[in-house]
Amino acid sequence: MLALERLSATRIAASRAALDAARWPAGTLVLRTAPDEVVVIAPDAGGVGDAVADAHAIVEPETGLFGAWMPRAEAARRLDRHSAWDWRRHDGGLAQGAVAGLPLAIWLGADRVLWVVPEPFAADFQARLS
Repeated sequence: MLALERLSATRIAASRAALDAARWPAGTLVLRTAPDEVVVIAPDAGGVGDAVADAHAIVEPETGLFGAWMPRAEAARRLDRHSAWDWRRHDGGLAQGAVAGLPLAIWLGADRVLWVVPEPFAADFQARLS
């Protein structure tokens, strides 16, 4: 069973240069969702905005994401079964697409994958992949 949990995250919109130069606190996972935007997942999201040197940065808690970690081999089987997009062309980091007919992002690590699902789709996604 896929057990999704609410992610502790912060969304930051800032200049591309500021995000490129940021030094993130240890233990954070930074998902670059656009050239000028990141979602930082951290057990304690306090202070992650301090990593960005941009006086005009927008730093807000991201409360609408759910996620689940899974071993990469198991995630690969589920992705192959439930998606039509070529997720394998991403050799690591963030990939975005549709799985089981729902929009989501995945962070591809060497040994594990983080499924990142917007809250409105979390229950349906969990049901479809379980």
